[in-house]
This record gives sequence, C-alpha cells and structure tokens, in this order.
Amino acid sequence: MTPSTLPVIDIALLVRDPASPGARDIAAQIGAACRAHGFFYVVGHGVDEALCERLDALSREFFARPDDEKAAVRMALAGRAWRGWFPLGGELTSGRPDWKEGLYLGAELADDDPRVVAGTPLHGRNLFPASPAGLRAAILAYIDALTGLGHTLMRGIALSLDLAAEYFAEHGTRDPLVLLRIFQYPSRPAAPEARWGVGEHTDYGLLTMLRQDDIGGLEVKGPAGWIAAPPVPASFVCNIGDMLERMTGGLYKSTPHRVTLNSSGRDRISMPFFFDPNFAARVAPVPGLAAAPAADDSANRWDHASVHAFDGTYGDYLLAKVGKVFPDLKHAVL
Repeated sequence: MTPSTLPVIDIALLVRDPASPGARDIAAQIGAACRAHGFFYVVGHGVDEALCERLDALSREFFARPDDEKAAVRMALAGRAWRGWFPLGGELTSGRPDWKEGLYLGAELADDDPRVVAGTPLHGRNLFPASPAGLRAAILAYIDALTGLGHTLMRGIALSLDLAAEYFAEHGTRDPLVLLRIFQYPSRPAAPEARWGVGEHTDYGLLTMLRQDDIGGLEVKGPAGWIAAPPVPASFVCNIGDMLERMTGGLYKSTPHRVTLNSSGRDRISMPFFFDPNFAARVAPVPGLAAAPAADDSANRWDHASVHAFDGTYGDYLLAKVGKVFPDLKHAVL
C-alpha cells in the first residue's frame, strides 16, 4: 500500500461559470486525473455539507434498527424498480458476499411515468423506510443535489476531451439514470466467507461520486499496487466507469477498486452515487477521439468482460451485470 496520490480538485469555478477560461483549467486537471488514475477528489462542489451530514446521521439511525424492521423495505418488494434494503452478505462481487448491508435508491418516479408503465427495469418508486423521520426528504434532496453535480462534472469531462460542454448531455445524460446506494460496513467481525467490504470491481456507468465518512477503507488499483483513498473533509471521491472508458476508446480507464473490511471499531457509512447514461441510450465511442481500441480487452479485466467489444444500450450492459450482484432477485428485474 502506498500513500494516496489521488488529486484533490477544487471545482468551484466550474460550478459557477463553466464557460470561463478558469473552468477549462479545472477540466484539464480532471482529464489528467482520468488518464492517470481514473479517480480524483472534488471540493468546492457546492453540495450542502449540512445535507450530507444529515443523511449520514439518519442512515445510521436506519441501519441501527432490527433486521425484521428494515425488512419492511427489502429489495424483494420493489420488483423491477430494484430498490430497497438488503442485509449483510446480501450483495455479491465476483460471486463472493460483500461484508456490508445497504439501501438501494434512485430517481423517484410516479406509477404513471411512461417508463414505469412500460416496465422498464430500474425505474419506479423508492421503498422509503417509515422511520427515522426525515430520511425520505434527505434522500430526495441528496439525489437532486448529486444529479446537478453529475451534470457539472460531465461538462468538465467533456471540456477535458476538447468536446462541447454539453456533449454527454446530447449523447445519453440529458435524462440520466441516477442510482444512490447507502452502505453500512459494520465494525463487528466478518463472516468467514467475506474477505472484503467490497471485492475488486469497476463501476458500470459513466461517473461515480462517493461521499465517505471519516473511517476510510476505499482502495484504488494503481500500476504499482493498491492506493488508499482516505477521507478528505467535505469532498466527494469521483471515479469513471466502464461506459466512459468505452466512449473514450480507453483513453480514460475504468479503474478497479475495493473496500477493506472495517476494523475501526465503529460502523462505516458510505454513499456512492452513480450518474449514468439513460437506460435506452446507445453507448458508442466518441468519433475521432482516439485510435480504435482492441476489440477484446477481457484478458486484462477484473470480470473478463470487454467494454470495447460491447455493442448496445446502457440498459443492456447494466442488466447483464445486476443479475450477478443479486442472483436471488434477478428474475424480478430481467
């Protein structure tokens, strides 16, 4: 393990004025981070720190409740919307249980939304716990805030590639698929079959924005070994996903990462937010951006699946993955 070398980027000017020359300087920093690591921290992002702290505190209250109470919003009740609570060991990475429990959430859609009426997977209503009071409002406010931050960062990524700021909006993110996960990594000893909080993996979509508490545990795979990504106050850890690697022809890499078992003596809260292409968007390389990648990079991938050989919509790609994460629930979605 080496000390963290992941850059911390102040994006305040990109938030305020994405058309300014200073915003292009910030975009260049983002591009350098995407090429070097696929990971970077952002500060100056404009997301209300009080909201983040409130959601953290309310999430801890929820996870502290008995499992039979939390099961009132278990994922099996959400059907194709793929929302709700799962218990410790209920999610798999590479076929092995992760030592965490969690709450899956997304954009709140009414029953008469055309995507819900059509039965589109991963779209619908959330399963909000009845208590603690205020959790529902905090979740919805946080989703709105992080969706706005996602649009800002994708403008910066577009500028870093010398594209128009709205390139990604015009190619799949004007109406993005957004997914929020709230995870608790318990301080108690792990089950024998659990070796990691989360095993080595890459993220599926375009951009992940992670709010972590002060405990830490995230590690990023670098050329010389694993790099710690310790907490930085009032920041989000950002990383690019498989679809951005595909769109950039491998110029920006979707970097493997993992989470260690929590041995701190305190429960750890982690809130990754996934800002991804529209479910129906066809994900294709940016024309003329870089030389065509090898047709099959599966030998070098953690999951032995090539993002460059894939051809289809983001929904196609995502559904091929989710059934492996929750095999007992995949028939409800697929």
